[in-house]
Amino acid sequence: MAIRERVFSMITGVFKMHGAVALDTPVFELRETLMSKYGEDSKLIYDLADQGGELCSLRYDLTVPFARYLAMKNKTAMRRYQIAKVYRRDNPANGRYREFYQCDFDIAGVYEPMEADFEVIKVLTELLDKLDIGMYEIKLNHRKLLDGMLEICGVPSNKFRTVCSSIDKLDKLTLEQVKKELVEEKGVSNETAEKIGSLVETRGPPLQVLTELRKEGSKFIENDWSVVALNELEILFKALEKSNALDRIIFDLSLARGLDYYTGVIYEAVLKDGTQVGSIAAGGRYDNLVGDIVAGKQIPIVGVSLGIDRVFPIMEQQVTERNQVIRTTETEVLVSILGKDLTVAAELVSELWGAGIKAEFKLSTRMQSHTNYALKSGIPWMVLVASLRLGTGR
Repeated sequence: MAIRERVFSMITGVFKMHGAVALDTPVFELRETLMSKYGEDSKLIYDLADQGGELCSLRYDLTVPFARYLAMKNKTAMRRYQIAKVYRRDNPANGRYREFYQCDFDIAGVYEPMEADFEVIKVLTELLDKLDIGMYEIKLNHRKLLDGMLEICGVPSNKFRTVCSSIDKLDKLTLEQVKKELVEEKGVSNETAEKIGSLVETRGPPLQVLTELRKEGSKFIENDWSVVALNELEILFKALEKSNALDRIIFDLSLARGLDYYTGVIYEAVLKDGTQVGSIAAGGRYDNLVGDIVAGKQIPIVGVSLGIDRVFPIMEQQVTERNQVIRTTETEVLVSILGKDLTVAAELVSELWGAGIKAEFKLSTRMQSHTNYALKSGIPWMVLVASLRLGTGR
C-alpha cells in the first residue's frame, strides 16, 4: 500500500500537469450501457443478480462509464482522470486479475487533427518515464489503416471487427495459429489469411514504416481508409518527434486492440526486458462511443489507461533489489514515555498534533522497546520522557 500510494501520487501529478480534473463514477452501470462495447471480451463482464428493477453489471473499464457521464451531463469537452477499480470475469494468472486498478486520462472535445492524440501519447511516455520500471515501447497503429488493410486483403466489411479480434491475439498466439483461427472460426479464405499474415508482420520506426506504406505501388495509397490514416499519422509522428517521444514508438500493423469502440489511433505499451506481464497501458481514439450510448450525441474522445496492478510487482522487486526501505507511515516524532502515565503522553502528543506535526506516542518502561519501534518504523525524531514531576520544573 505504501508503494501504491506513492505511485498514485506520481500518476496524479502527471495528469494534473496536463490540466485534467478528477472524476468518480459508480462501480456498476446499466447492463445495456456496457453490452456490445467490448467485442468478444463482453463475456468477461460481471452481471449482478436480477433482483427486480434495472439490470446492472460491474464496470469492465473506466472508458464506457466516462462516455456515459458525458452523455448524461451534456458535456462537450473535458479533460478528466480517474483512478479506480474495474472487474473482469477472467481466469486469474500472471498479470491477469478479476479486480484491479486502472489509471485513465482522457481528452474529450473537438480539436485540430491529432492535437489530443499527441498529448495523450505524450502523457503516457511521461507516466512510464516517471515510474522508472524499465525500458518500454509503445506499439501504435490506426483503426482506419487496419480497416484499409483488411479491405485490401479482401475481408468483407461485416467481418472487420471479428477479424481484428483474432489479429489482437498475436501477442498470445503464433501467426500460424491466428491464421488457422481466421480460416476455421472466422470464415476467411486461406488466400485472404495469408495476405493478412504477410501485412501484420510490418513493424518498425514510425517514419520509416510510414514511408514504406506510401511508396509507389503500395496498395495502401490506393485505399481511401488507409490514405486518411496515413495522413493523420504523419501529423502525429512529426509532433511526437518534436517532443522527443518518437523514439519510444513502434509502428506495428499487428496491433488491433479488440475493443469495438476504437475509431482512430490505437496504442499499447509493453516492457522490453522480457518481463511477461502483457501490456501495461493501452488506449486510443473513440469518436462514436457517446453516440452509441445516447443517439444523436457525438463527442470525439482520446484516452489512455494504465493497468497499474501489473506495475506494482515490478516496483516491489526493484525496492528489494536496491535494498530500499519503504516507510509505511509518515510519522515524524515518537513521544516515548518511559512509564505508563497516559496523561503526560496525551498532553505532549496533543501539542504536536495541534501544530500539524505527524506524531505517535508509546508507553513502556523498557527503553529498548521505544528505540526498536522508532527504528523499525523509520521515525526520525524521539521525545524521551523519563520522569516529570509537576511543580519541580523537571
